[in-house]
Parts: sequence; structure tokens; C-alpha cells
Amino acid sequence: MEITASAPAEPTTSTLHKLLRMRETGLIAIILVMFVIMSFASPYFLTWVNMRAMVMAFAVEGIVVVGMTILLISGGIDLSVGSVTALSMVIAGWLFLQGIDPWVASAIAIAACTAIGAFMGFFVTRVGLHHFIVSLAIMVIARGACLLGTGGRPLGLYTLPPEFKFIGQGTIGPIPLVIIIFLVVVLVFDFMLRRTTVFRKVFYTGSNEKAAAYSGIRTKKVIFLTTTLCSALAGFAGIIYMARFGSAQPTFGLGMELNVIAAAVIGGASLTGGSGTIFGAILGVVLLSVVSSSLALLDVSVYWQDIIRGSILLAAVSIDHYLHKKRG
Repeated sequence: MEITASAPAEPTTSTLHKLLRMRETGLIAIILVMFVIMSFASPYFLTWVNMRAMVMAFAVEGIVVVGMTILLISGGIDLSVGSVTALSMVIAGWLFLQGIDPWVASAIAIAACTAIGAFMGFFVTRVGLHHFIVSLAIMVIARGACLLGTGGRPLGLYTLPPEFKFIGQGTIGPIPLVIIIFLVVVLVFDFMLRRTTVFRKVFYTGSNEKAAAYSGIRTKKVIFLTTTLCSALAGFAGIIYMARFGSAQPTFGLGMELNVIAAAVIGGASLTGGSGTIFGAILGVVLLSVVSSSLALLDVSVYWQDIIRGSILLAAVSIDHYLHKKRG
């Protein structure tokens, strides 16, 4: 009787199989399909004006997504990012109107937002409250502070110096500076999350906080730092928005937290912690931006747009829950 042994799998086949199983690969495929469909559905979709507007729309929000993704990996969540972004604008704008240099005012605003993150981190790690409750309270407090400080009216910052406005409105060659800043933030934190020992502890903490603590990781410190980082990046994004629009709007960022969380979860970040990538989260931002642009170009009612975005979030969370149960 002839016995045949199966040949070992080729390395290229194994690599291709792993590539096809990656969440990022699926997202890229979906985005490409949407691009093809929309190129036929609307003659304006692939125009330079629309592409530039779409990238500008998700670039600054993408900075907030980076912070949220790292926080989700550690096992936390932050519902206050939209309010904190607006508060950063209001603080910097108000200080500028009082005669303070815009760069100094911006530094103070980012420091204040960082302090808010540290404040939340204290209540989570020391008092023992859940991220959800603490960030929900800060979301309301920060928004109230924005409205109180401005009387509910936007602050017109018409005298901002051109060199400051350049942050949000300038270009280097054909590329807007906002996009360059966004790419730098993404590349830096993606590298740190993949390659540095400090950020590897974020994964261990989110996967199993007790086991990580027994292995010598100071999990409370990790959670504190990721919570603080998320708010700091939200504050930084607020300054870019202020430079871009030339105003500080107290109602800015309403619903941003849902978009940011949805993008991170769509990109593979788990709501239970321990998994996620910056690259995947940015693909999630791109997907949501393409969906929003497509709906606008197809003249879909803004009310239906909210329903569709909410449905995408529900689908993303359901997939995350299913994958988590499958792994468990």
C-alpha cells in the first residue's frame, strides 16, 4: 500500500492565509469596494476637492482615535473626548482674547486637558470607579464649562496670527499641514505600541489585569497613563481645530465620542481590552469618513445618516462581542 505524506505548507501560503484573516485586510477591501461603487454613483466622489475635504475631516479626529484606541486596549473607555476637545478650544480661545500669546494659551489648554485625564485616572485607579461613569461625568462637566465660559456663543478669534492659523490651514507643498501632523502622530504611536516595552504592558493590562499585576506590571500606573494620554490628545486636537476654523465653539464635538469609539472598534480594538492596532483604528476612521461622504453626495437625509452610523457602531460592537466569545 502506497503511503503519501502531505507536503508542508508553503511559507507564502501561510503568510497569505494570515493576511486574509487580518481585520485590517477586510477593512481595506471594504473601503476599496466603496470607492469603486461611489466612483460610478457620483461623479464628484473621486474629485480632488472631495478627497481633500474627506481627509481633512478625519485627520484631526484621527488624533483622538489614537488616544482612544490605546485606552481601549488597556481596558478603559472615555466618553468625554468630544467635550474635552471643545474645552481645549474654549480655554485657549478665551486666554487669547485676554491678551495671552496663542502658543502659550494653547499649551495651557493642552495641560488643562491632560490634568482632566489625570483626574479621571485618579478616580479610576485610586477610588475604584469605572471608566464609563467617570468619563460620563467629565463629559457633562466639561461641556457645561464650555457653555458657562462662552455664554453658549462661539468665540470669534479673527486676530489669530497667520503663523498660528498655519497649523490648521497651511500646506507644505500640496499637502495640508493637518494631514502631516496626523500622520506623524499615527506613525509615532503605532511604532511605540508595536515595538516598545512600555506600551506592550498596555496589552497585558487589558488582556488580564490581575495576571499582569501578578507578573510585576504596575497596572494602575498603566491605566492612569493611558487615561491621561487620551485626554491630552483630545486637547491637542482641539487646538488644531481652533487654528483651522479660527474660532472656539462650545458645542463642538457633540457625538465625537461615538465616532471615535466606533472607528477604534471597527478597526479591531476590543471593548473588553487586550487587543487593537492604531493602523486598524485609522482604517475605521477612513471607512466612517467614506460612508459620511458617500451619504452626503447621495443626498441622504442627515437623520438617516445618524441611523446608518449608529447601525454601523452596533454591528461593530456585535462583531467584537462575537469574536471575544469565540476566543474565550
